Amino acid sequence: MNRYRCVVRKGLCGIEDTMAIRVRVFHDEQGFTEVIDETDPVAHNIVLYDGERPIATGRLFPYRDGIYKIGRVAVEQEYRRGGTGRELMAQLEALARSLGAQAIQLSAQEGAIGFYERLGYAAFGEWYMDEHCPHRDMTKTL
Repeated sequence: MNRYRCVVRKGLCGIEDTMAIRVRVFHDEQGFTEVIDETDPVAHNIVLYDGERPIATGRLFPYRDGIYKIGRVAVEQEYRRGGTGRELMAQLEALARSLGAQAIQLSAQEGAIGFYERLGYAAFGEWYMDEHCPHRDMTKTL
């Protein structure tokens, strides 16, 4: 059973809560400069709410040949390590399945590799830098 209310939006309309979480997590906490990019207009954004409070977000977009990508996964600090990230990923994966995805890929920060491995993702390819942070691509067959 889901603990949080889940809202899905496509494109840029109505994603103020998504952007607020991204700014707090990626810009303010982690020092990234880019929180929005050219993918956002075509992406599905999910936000989890605890009551009326937005607490987690992630996006999903088509990549190629039955593969979708998950990105911009962010959970408010006080909701980490309590299952919120797992619930968010389950919602993103369910959305991907409903859209016909056969597999998912994502770009994981070095510190999040273990989290994604526990969810069934496998790393592939070489490490690379995204701004100042080491990342590695990961994949999961649905």
